[in-house]
Amino acid sequence: LNHQDKKVTYMEQENDWDRDLLLDPAWEKQQRKTFTAWCNSHLRKAGTQIENIEEDFRDGLKLMLLLEVISGERLAKPERGKMRVHKINNVNKALDFIASKGVKLVSIGAEEIVDGNAKMTLGMIWTIILRFAIQDISVEETSAKEGLLLWCQRKTAPYKNVNVQNFHISWKDGLAFNALIHRHRPDLIDYDSLRKDDPVHNLNNAFEVAEKHLDIPKMLDAEDIVNTARPDEKAIMTYVSSFYHAFSGAQKAETAANRICKVLAVNQENEQMMEDYEKLASELLEWIRRTIPWLENRTQEKTVNEMQAKQEDFRDYRCVHKPPKVQEKCQLEISFNTLQTKLRLSNRPAFMPSEGRMVSDINGAWHTLEGAEKGYEEWILSEIRRLERLEHLAEKFHQKAAIHQSWTDGRKPGTGKEAMLTQKDYETSTLSEVKALLRKHEAFESDLAAHQDRVEQIAAIAQELNELDYYDSASVNACCQKICDQWDVLGALTQSRKESLERTEKQLESIDELYLEYAKRAAPFNNWMEGAMEDLQDMFIVHNIEEIQGLITAHEQFKSTLSEANKEREAIQAIQAEVQKIAQSNGIKLSGGNPYTTITPESIDSKWEKAMAMVPQRDAALQEELNKQNSNDSLRATFATQANTVGAYIQAKMEEIGRISIEMNGTLEDQLTSLKDYQKNIMSYMPEINKLEGYHQLIQEALIFDNQYTAYTMEHLRVGWEQLLTTIARTINEVENQILTRDAKGISQEQLYEYRASFNHFDKDHSGALMAEEFKACLISLGYDVENDKQKRSGQMVSDDFRALLISTGNSLGDGEFARIMGIVDPNGSGAVTFQAFIDFMSRETTDTDTADQVIASFKILAGDKNFITAEELRRELPPDQAEYCIARMAPYTGPDGAPGALDYMSFSTALYGESDL
Repeated sequence: LNHQDKKVTYMEQENDWDRDLLLDPAWEKQQRKTFTAWCNSHLRKAGTQIENIEEDFRDGLKLMLLLEVISGERLAKPERGKMRVHKINNVNKALDFIASKGVKLVSIGAEEIVDGNAKMTLGMIWTIILRFAIQDISVEETSAKEGLLLWCQRKTAPYKNVNVQNFHISWKDGLAFNALIHRHRPDLIDYDSLRKDDPVHNLNNAFEVAEKHLDIPKMLDAEDIVNTARPDEKAIMTYVSSFYHAFSGAQKAETAANRICKVLAVNQENEQMMEDYEKLASELLEWIRRTIPWLENRTQEKTVNEMQAKQEDFRDYRCVHKPPKVQEKCQLEISFNTLQTKLRLSNRPAFMPSEGRMVSDINGAWHTLEGAEKGYEEWILSEIRRLERLEHLAEKFHQKAAIHQSWTDGRKPGTGKEAMLTQKDYETSTLSEVKALLRKHEAFESDLAAHQDRVEQIAAIAQELNELDYYDSASVNACCQKICDQWDVLGALTQSRKESLERTEKQLESIDELYLEYAKRAAPFNNWMEGAMEDLQDMFIVHNIEEIQGLITAHEQFKSTLSEANKEREAIQAIQAEVQKIAQSNGIKLSGGNPYTTITPESIDSKWEKAMAMVPQRDAALQEELNKQNSNDSLRATFATQANTVGAYIQAKMEEIGRISIEMNGTLEDQLTSLKDYQKNIMSYMPEINKLEGYHQLIQEALIFDNQYTAYTMEHLRVGWEQLLTTIARTINEVENQILTRDAKGISQEQLYEYRASFNHFDKDHSGALMAEEFKACLISLGYDVENDKQKRSGQMVSDDFRALLISTGNSLGDGEFARIMGIVDPNGSGAVTFQAFIDFMSRETTDTDTADQVIASFKILAGDKNFITAEELRRELPPDQAEYCIARMAPYTGPDGAPGALDYMSFSTALYGESDL
C-alpha cells in the first residue's frame, strides 16, 4: 500500500471503533473532557466555546463553526431555525463536509447527534480529530497514529524512565509529557527533579506548563489518568497531537529565524564595514583639506633663515606626518575592495560611498595634495635662492652707496664735491692759480666720469632689488634717489664751474705741466685702485666648481696685471719726485700741494699697500669656497650612488611583482604566504631609503640645487617606493579576495587554477585585464557556451589560436548575450575585464546564494502565513538585536488585510538584495 492508501485504511479501522468501550464510565469521562477541551481550543479563535459536548452540537451551528476554524474553509450557510429539521440539516451539512475530506462515517447519523447521543457525538468528534489533527502527521514514511507514536519515541528517547510504546499506559506516570516539553523548551521544565513514583505531580506539572506557556488547554485531569488501569487511547492521542502541532510550528519558526539571523548578520557586518570606510575616508579627506592650504601658502619671509625654518617644517611633514596617511590611504582602498567582494559574494548591491568619498575622489584629493607638495617645495627653494640674491645685492648696494657718499661728501665737513664746485676762489686767484684751478677741474671731470659707472651700478642694483621684491625696497629707493639727485646737481655745478674757469682762463697763464700730468695720471690710477679694492672685497655666491674656478681664473688674471700697475704707480711717484727736483734746482718755493689734484703720493702708496694686503685675503676666500664646492660635489656623488642603487632596486621590484602576480603557483594560501614574505623582504630595504633621505637632507642643508651625477630626484624615488608598497598590498588583497570567493562560492582549487591559466593565456600584454574580444575567447576556452540564433557573431578575432579553438569546439557567443555578460563584468563600460570581475562572474554561474524570495518565505512562516508581521512576533522569534534591527527598518504595512502595528516584511526583504529602497 502506498502512503495515501495507508491513511485511508487507518481511517476506516479507526472509524470501526468499539463503541462498547464507551460504556466504561472512566473512558467516557476522559474522552468527554479531552474532546471538549480540544474543541474549545479551536472555537475560541471564533470567539465562542462549548460547555456540554453532546448538547452544544445538537443544533449543528457550533459544529459547522468548528469545522470552518480547523479547516480554514467556508461551509454552506447554516439554517437559523429552531425546528428539528433545521438542526438535522445543519448537522448533515457538517457531516457532508467531513465526508468530502475523504472520511468514511460509519453508523453516525444527523438524527443521533441532534438527539444528543453521547457516544455518537464523541465518535464524530474523534473522527474529526483523526482527520484534521492526526491524519496529516508524517514521520519517516509513517503517518497518522504510527507517525505520531514514532515522533514521540524519537523525542523522548534520551530521557530516563520514559519508554513510549502506546497511547495509554506509557503516559500514566506523566514523565513522557514532561520529556516532550523539556526536549523542545528546556527552560520550562526541571526534568531531573521529577520522580517516577509521583505521577499526579508529574502530570499536573506538564499540563500546567503546557497551558501557561504553550497555549495547549488542559484536556485531562491527572487523577483520572492515574486512577484508570488503562487511560483512554483516543484522549491521550488527542492531547499528544496538540503537543506535536505546537512544537512542529516552533521548529519551522526556529528554522525561519535562523535563516533571517544569518541574512541580517551578513547585512550588519557589511553596514559596519561601510561605516568604518566612511569614517576613515572622511578623516583622510579632512586631513588633506587642512594640509593643502598650508602647502599653498606663499607668504614671503624677509630672511634666508626664516625660509629655512619653513623648509625644516616641510621636511618634518614629509618624514613624520605624511607616511601614516599613506598607510591609511592604502588600507582604505583595501577595505573598499574587500567590502565590495563580500557584497558580491552575499548577492548584495555594490557599496556606493557618500558623495565625495569615492576611492576616485580620495585619489583625486591625494593627487592635488602631491601637486601642492611639489609646488611648495619648489617655491621654498626658489625663495631661498631669491633671498640669498637679495641679501647679496643689498649688501653690494649699501657698500657702493657708502663708497659713493664718501667720495661726494669728502672726509671732512665742507670738503665735499658740491662745496668744492660752489666756491669762488678763482675770483681772487692769479693767472697761474686759475690755470691750476682749471686743470684741477679737468681732473675732477675725469674723476666724475670714472664715478659715473658706479652711480649706474647703484641704480641698476636698486632696480633689481625692486624687481625681486626686496622687503626694504623703500629705504633702498630713497637712498638711490638721493644719490641720483645729488649726481645731477654735481653735473650741473661741474658744468657751471668749468664755464667760469674758462672765462677767467684768458686772463691767466702758466700752469706747471708736471702737476697737471701728475693729476691726470694719478686720478685714474687712484680710481683703478679703489675699483680693485672694491672688487677684492666683493662678495660672491657660487653653486658649483666651475663657477668658483671661473672666479679664481679671473683673480689670477687680475694678479697678472699688478706688475704693470706697480710700474704706473712708480711712474706717477716719479712725476712728483721730478716736481720736487725742479723746485729745488730752480729755488722755487712751493706754496702747497699739487693744485690740480688732492691725490697725494702718500695716499696712492697707502691704497696700494691696502690693495696688496687684500690680494692674499682674496686668495684664501676663493680657496675656501673651492674646498666647499669640492665637498658639495662629493655630497652629490654620494647621493647619486645611493639614488641610482635605490632607483634600480625599485624598478626591478616593480617589474618582479608584475611577473609574480601572473606566474604564481601553489594554493592561494601558499601564494598569500609567499606574497607576505615578499612584502617583508621589500620592507627590509627600508634602511636604504632612510639612508638616502639622510643624504638628501645633507644636500639640502648645503643648499645644493642640482646634481649632474644622477637623473633621480628624492621626490621621484619617494613616489616610486610608495607605488611599490601599494602594488604589493593590492596584489595581496587580490589573493585574499580570491580566497574569500573560493570559500564563499565553493570553487575548487583546480577551478581557480584553470580560471587563472585561461585568463593569463589571453592576457597577451600582461596588463592584468582582458579586452572584450580577449574575454570572449577566454570564456569559450573554458567551455562556456552562450547561443544567440537571432544575431550573428561580429568583430575580428583576437588571434589565429582563438579562431582555431572556436572552430574546433563549435562554441559561439551571440552579440546580444555577450553584451549582457559584459554589462555584468564591466558595469562602468571601460572595455576591460579584471581578473576579480572574471572570477565573480564564473562563481556566480556555478553557485547559488540566498535570494529575496527565500527571505520573504521565511518571514511568512514567522508571521503565521500572513502578508505582514508584528513587532511582537519579531521579538518573540528573533534575537533582540536583530529583531530591533528589522523593526527600525520595516515600513508600516498598508495592505487591506493589515492590523494595528503591522509591518511590511516583503519590501524589507527585497531591499536587502538591492531590489528596492529601504
